[in-house]
Amino acid sequence: MAVENEVLGAGRSAWLEKDRRYVWHGMVPYEAAQHPLHVVRGDGPYVFDVDGRKYLDAMSGLWCVNLGYSRRELAEAAYRQLTEMPYYPLTQTHSPAIELAERISTWLGGEYRVFFSNSGSEANEVAFKIARQYHAQRGEPHRWKIVSRYRAYHGNTMGALAASGQFDRKYRYEPLAPGFVHVPPPDCYRCPFGKQPATCALECARHVDDVMRWEVDATIAAVIAEPVITGGGVLVPPDGYLPKLREICDRHGALLIVDEVICGFGRTGAPFGHQRFGVCPDIVTMAKGITSGYLPLAATAVRSEIFDAAFATSEDYAHLRHVNTFGGHPASCAVGLATLDIMERENLVDRARTLGEVLAGELARLEDLPHVGDIRTFGLLAGVEMVEDRATRAPLAPDLVARVVAECKARGVIVGKNGDTTPGGNNVVTLCPPFVVSEGDIQHIVDVLRDAILSLS
Repeated sequence: MAVENEVLGAGRSAWLEKDRRYVWHGMVPYEAAQHPLHVVRGDGPYVFDVDGRKYLDAMSGLWCVNLGYSRRELAEAAYRQLTEMPYYPLTQTHSPAIELAERISTWLGGEYRVFFSNSGSEANEVAFKIARQYHAQRGEPHRWKIVSRYRAYHGNTMGALAASGQFDRKYRYEPLAPGFVHVPPPDCYRCPFGKQPATCALECARHVDDVMRWEVDATIAAVIAEPVITGGGVLVPPDGYLPKLREICDRHGALLIVDEVICGFGRTGAPFGHQRFGVCPDIVTMAKGITSGYLPLAATAVRSEIFDAAFATSEDYAHLRHVNTFGGHPASCAVGLATLDIMERENLVDRARTLGEVLAGELARLEDLPHVGDIRTFGLLAGVEMVEDRATRAPLAPDLVARVVAECKARGVIVGKNGDTTPGGNNVVTLCPPFVVSEGDIQHIVDVLRDAILSLS
């Protein structure tokens, strides 16, 4: 309570006034930003506001605090590293980066070269550069296009945002980086091809094959895909979808980039989401759960065969001409190593899978509610698609979805929603709880969400 008392002693209203005057909040309309939740402390899956009120954080911060808020082992790992060797750039090397790169390769189940940066956006920017440079150095400089999916999110920098298929987020920032081609997502609830599960022939994957031919496949450098489209509405693809993308990429000579920024590090009940589909990507991008959100860190992992085929040479311009001042920061890498130590020691990947099954079972209780159109789960990750009417599947208005989120918050549970994605697609309540929640916590989350949805009637 010391932190709360310190904030209160300074005057709650004074803090709020300073926030309004100096802090610019992302993804929040101006009026809503005038009354932010002022969080001062965390403990396990809970956060506490300035008034001492406790909230169960069912979103793990921003899809990232997988181990909860009070892991002293992570803070101590950062402290030890900062007192021993606080900084050195990865134009050279240091032990935490070497060890973490090796551990990431082990978790991926192969041999990878790992480039560290600071965020998921940057990890994807690096992946795009690598894909284009790989083809150029193999004599195909015309391969520069990247295929992505509508509704997907890959970051907020000019290249990563161009790759993203959330056009509400692009409005008034365009033109963005050229060379990104979009295809329909694997949305089984609102299938762009009018199919039902019984009649699905993976048209959404086969369309990628068509687009590559229409664009001239010799111009395609890569396809980028999350195992599950997360921020776009938790769109879980059919089982054969990702293997089909792998097959299509191989046939057209393109690389497959898998964005594991949210799905990685156990969130899906496997070390990485693509492993649940039995797929081996060429490039894997990751961030968020790599340090459980305790410090910024991201990574782009490239199969050694790709690296050796194009980058293991001293010819002019063959090296990756990209650097981050803080990418692979020693303290961040030390926290990443401690995070993986905890996950392995406590079997948290298996726990995430088990808790995901519990979450799916609890959410089934919402299936008959009048405003619930579809429930999608994948490991310890869920999306509840809200509709005006179950028969027509008309999306629930964003202000009503926001009301559900606000009602949950008023009852002490923080849930998320997808916002500023695509017109008509901002109607999904999202859940991404820390791996340290109990089964009782999950039941409570769903109870509160149920009551919040019923409050619309």
